[in-house]
Amino acid sequence: MNKVSTYNHLTNQQLVKYPIITDKATRILENNQYTFLVDRSSNKTTIKSAIEELFKVKVTKVNTCHLPRKQKRIGKYIGWKPQYKKAIVTLSEGDVINLFTEN
Repeated sequence: MNKVSTYNHLTNQQLVKYPIITDKATRILENNQYTFLVDRSSNKTTIKSAIEELFKVKVTKVNTCHLPRKQKRIGKYIGWKPQYKKAIVTLSEGDVINLFTEN
């Protein structure tokens, strides 16, 4: 069942776009912190409720920041990449989100 957020009328799957897998993001996994790319219009409370419902975990803290705009050039045309928001979510002890599938 997809619960619709009352803040911006997005479902939880639309609110949380995808996890970010970088060197820094994998280092903070040891502190039980996970990094996600989220919708720009979302706030900390909607991010917290979306993560808790999607992954069935308990979130203790949410840190957010806006990523800067970057230029993209294709031939002689210059444009901008879309701007996103990054959320670093801290989970309670014992909760784990499995980002890497084991084959």
